Amino acid sequence: MQEQPQASIRAIFSLPVIVAALGYFVDIYDLVLFSIVRVPSLKSFGLEGKGLIDYGVYLLNMQMVGMLFGGILWGWLGDKKGRLKIMFGSILMYSVANIANGLVTTLPAYAVLRFIAGVGLAGELGAGITLVSEVLHTRIRGYGTMLVASIGVSGAILANFVATGFEWRNAFFIGGGLGLLLLLARIKVSESGMFQAMEGSASVSRGNLLALFTGRERFLKYLNSILIGVPIWFVVGVLITFSPEFASSFHISGEVSAGNAVMYCYLGLVFGDLSSGLLSQLFKSRKRAVLLFMLLTIASVALYFTQEGATPGYFYAVCAALGFSGGYWAIFVTVAAEQFGTNLRATVATTVPNLVRGMVVPITMLFQFTRGRFGLETGALIVGGICMVLALVALFSLEETFHKDLDYFEEFL
Repeated sequence: MQEQPQASIRAIFSLPVIVAALGYFVDIYDLVLFSIVRVPSLKSFGLEGKGLIDYGVYLLNMQMVGMLFGGILWGWLGDKKGRLKIMFGSILMYSVANIANGLVTTLPAYAVLRFIAGVGLAGELGAGITLVSEVLHTRIRGYGTMLVASIGVSGAILANFVATGFEWRNAFFIGGGLGLLLLLARIKVSESGMFQAMEGSASVSRGNLLALFTGRERFLKYLNSILIGVPIWFVVGVLITFSPEFASSFHISGEVSAGNAVMYCYLGLVFGDLSSGLLSQLFKSRKRAVLLFMLLTIASVALYFTQEGATPGYFYAVCAALGFSGGYWAIFVTVAAEQFGTNLRATVATTVPNLVRGMVVPITMLFQFTRGRFGLETGALIVGGICMVLALVALFSLEETFHKDLDYFEEFL
């Protein structure tokens, strides 16, 4: 008989939840580290001025394309082989890749390793959210995913402190080392009961990625699950990553560093994820919580572009506000996971956030195009407007999943 999800509030702080949260912590550390060390690392290769932007976009896109491929790979394996195996495999890959990043001496090698690290980084969040959603009772699973996200995004804060206190190569070494240490904590974590029950049923098709595209209703659910997260990565991939360039355009009265912008943004994300998780439980609605934070994102983006002549402190405060308003990341991934049955859940929960991260590629390409035609600020506003409209339409098209029982299988014709 399949074990029942744990119903106790104490289960929120159980080993699977804590380990998933720490895994996401290391994942975020490594994910944002390149944005923080972009300038010093590229300067060490002799690049200056426009090259810092162009090669920065190129390397960021290599990482995000890796995450796109990794999301498909780990998602499929997560439903085929189990959530825990994916959490082990992904963290091992990106830990080794990031240690190797600290040894690079050429830009092509840097690009290849950012791609490999991206593949590894892709598996962590989806597997963790799937595992937590399946081991916790319906009434409290929102608290579990909130804890994973809140602890996880604080990894960006550590990344900034490490990158500030250590040379950029050592920052990569530290991130890789943290990942390898985390592998030891995962030995005692048990697999989800829902997956174990499914694994024992030979008649259930698992990890059928093509099934997401062969049924109109299923495909639209999948597409809409992706689109609601796109505004978050417009903010991170454009407004925060290129904050020094925007600060110059706004004539900010002092120097603004990408590292500090990332730190304050992710500090806001910590509190945003806590708040969105609590509000989704209070509202008993995922969609209402996501809608509220989307509206906050619109307000924060508008505030970002009204900083002419402001101080660096004010600029960083706005970055924190952008982070807070984008703090529906865990709820967004939870919504995606809750839309689908156990035999597709890991595939969806892993591919969706990585497809959103992968959307940084077309977002930054579109930003580069609009920046060339309309200027830095107008170009960014055009791209941001497109992202927000698509996200709002997608949100209203999705079903509410707060009370949904997740113990079921998708049936394919």
